[in-house]
Amino acid sequence: MSAVKGIKGPVIQDKKPKFFKLATQLLDDGRHTQPLAETENLWTWLRVYATGGENTLHAHPHEDHCFIVLDGKGIFYGPNGEQKELGRNEGLMLPAGTFYWFHAAGDVPLVMLRCGAQDGKGDRRERINIDGNPLHGESKENKYRPPVYREGSHYE
Repeated sequence: MSAVKGIKGPVIQDKKPKFFKLATQLLDDGRHTQPLAETENLWTWLRVYATGGENTLHAHPHEDHCFIVLDGKGIFYGPNGEQKELGRNEGLMLPAGTFYWFHAAGDVPLVMLRCGAQDGKGDRRERINIDGNPLHGESKENKYRPPVYREGSHYE
């Protein structure tokens, strides 16, 4: 059986359990996605943002997803002035089409578990800006900065 490419890694196709560990390298700058497991309809990753790292207001129109903060602090914002700081073991659920953005606050990198599920209506990889135009995750518009890994420093 050949591997099917998913959003960030291969899709599990053999109907067997996939075990994973919540571990990733920390950053001094930028952001990083560590794929953990993915099926056709559900995926889970670790997301790491260096202190001060952020993205821009966007939505995933065909993906329900959540973030659970494992380490650090993140401030999440909505399109109408909503704002909430989340710390360790706090989370946020975002139904498909919900606009949001966040940034890493505090003095340690933000490490989050991100789980997403396809809503069954369109391309699960789609991301749009507030005007409804496509927004690539690793774009200048989305405030992407490549990861600068902190040598010998990991979240486990």
